[in-house]
Amino acid sequence: MHDELTQVDIDKMKEELQHRIQVLRPQLIEEVKAARSFGDLSENFEYKAAKREKNRNDSRIRYLQNMIKTAVVIDGTSQEEGIALFDKVTFLVEDDGTQETIQLVTTLRQDALKGLISKESPVGKALLGHKVGDRVKIQVSDTFAYYVQIQQVEKTGEDPDLPISTF
Repeated sequence: MHDELTQVDIDKMKEELQHRIQVLRPQLIEEVKAARSFGDLSENFEYKAAKREKNRNDSRIRYLQNMIKTAVVIDGTSQEEGIALFDKVTFLVEDDGTQETIQLVTTLRQDALKGLISKESPVGKALLGHKVGDRVKIQVSDTFAYYVQIQQVEKTGEDPDLPISTF
């Protein structure tokens, strides 16, 4: 499966990848060498911590390289009709009467705590293409679904300042 990402996503990943390879990797290698010189490696916490950070960086480098290599570049511009990528959507959850506002983003920029919801999530998939006033069924699993009513759609377009997810 390929991730659908915008050119801005790809550029941000390339920028992070370059930083991790050219700046972080040499620093972390030096930290491992310095910690190794402290003596007995079996009881050397500094060595283990430095090695762990180096491995995390290497893992992130591999992840970014794979994402860049396999990504399908999509257009990040909003469409006139219906909910599209990067639109802010306000809806009413019928079950409990709460109102929520989210923004649909690519999987690389999702952050549910900030209201950034992936277009690949159950909510994102269900809302795409609908309009203000539509009643939409959100199918969360085989046994659970709920309905929302779309109250407002704001065509915001892609925000290049939205960060990509890290781990």
